[in-house]
Amino acid sequence: MGPKSTMTQRCIALLRAINVGGHTVKMVDLRNLFEALGFSSVETFIASGNVIFDSLVENTEGLEKRIANHLKESLGYEVATFIRSAPEIMEIANYQPFPAEELAAEGVSLYVVFLSALPSEGRQQKLMGYRSPVDDFHIYGREVYWLCRKKMSESAFSGGLLEKTLAMPATIRNSTTVKKLATKYGQVPQS
Repeated sequence: MGPKSTMTQRCIALLRAINVGGHTVKMVDLRNLFEALGFSSVETFIASGNVIFDSLVENTEGLEKRIANHLKESLGYEVATFIRSAPEIMEIANYQPFPAEELAAEGVSLYVVFLSALPSEGRQQKLMGYRSPVDDFHIYGREVYWLCRKKMSESAFSGGLLEKTLAMPATIRNSTTVKKLATKYGQVPQS
């Protein structure tokens, strides 16, 4: 058994069910919960469940489960957790799933749906069955890019329907938030 890794990586945790649906969590409390797990340089970004921290390099799935279990124990409800590294958040922010002119049209919003794994081919096809003049979807890696040509509240599609269709938990961020996260935290810290 070799020595333990002392290399750290910057991680972005995208949490579901933070400050929505009656679940209110102060950002200072959320930072404290992450620090209690031994993470360093913990910050939060806007009050919708984005936590940035440095962690020893470890398996992403194991890290997601460890954080989700700690949050459930501390907060008393399930908090699906999705981890992306700094380089991954940069790649997600820079990815172009739809033509620029379509994204620039008035009233159009692009959302990034974070998943823990690539959905099965059957689930992907089921999601594509919901494409309409209002909603379009593109799947790349562990993200679904959702182009909504109206306000999300005016769409017949929803986050709940998306989770049901893909048969897995998800959390959604506006592409503007993802770009801001990438700008602020997407660079790998120099050591």
